[in-house]
Amino acid sequence: MMSLARTFRIGQIVPSSNTTMETEIPAILRAREAQFAERFTFHSSRMRMKKVTKEELAKMDSDSDRCALELSDAAVDVLGYACLVAIMSMGKGYHRVSESRLHQRTVDNGHPAPIVTSAGALVDGLHAIGAKKVSILTPYMKPLTQLVIEYIESEGIEVVDSISLEIPDNLAVGRQDPLAPVEITKRLNTNVDAIVASACVQMPSLPSVQLIEDRVGLPVLSSSVATTYMMLKKLGLETRTDGFGSLLSGKF
Repeated sequence: MMSLARTFRIGQIVPSSNTTMETEIPAILRAREAQFAERFTFHSSRMRMKKVTKEELAKMDSDSDRCALELSDAAVDVLGYACLVAIMSMGKGYHRVSESRLHQRTVDNGHPAPIVTSAGALVDGLHAIGAKKVSILTPYMKPLTQLVIEYIESEGIEVVDSISLEIPDNLAVGRQDPLAPVEITKRLNTNVDAIVASACVQMPSLPSVQLIEDRVGLPVLSSSVATTYMMLKKLGLETRTDGFGSLLSGKF
């Protein structure tokens, strides 16, 4: 007889123009459902943002409190903040401030939920695999990529090399070929501990992660892979879904 699987509600705070996080995180967790008994449902709340500029990101971030409140109305089990650069452009270490504040919103609303920011998850994921030096791919304009590099380096991880695709329109970022990072990352320095195939939750890269890892023989992760990893940790579940790189191998 089949035992009843526990269902977890995954909440996501998503930029209004983001079209990727609601596809990549469910894709990873649906693949996981084929391996484990748990089931997942997905629930989103949106904060307005169209152009990826520092000003618009700051304005958008102030909307995240409302989103956390709305999602906690649905009593979600974990809450993901799906915009890496918004957090990283707000100043070093800001993911801790954001996670603490948004968690408090859920507590005050009577449905406490752990918070995962994609910014914090990327840093924590890199620490989990023991990466001290990384190369990264971003879709951002170079000044924003520089903020991301400084943020990652402030967390004790050296960014040896980076590629910026310089796409300011967030919808255009979401329309990138998810297999494009396979080719683009061939230009990155691989004398590192890990490669970040997409340091942006809007730039599709999920089908590329395992392919790049198989080619370079190094751990490869993306914002969505790292966010899913941290969500599984917060839910107390095994951090394993096969086919999405080392971080989700269950070893970490």
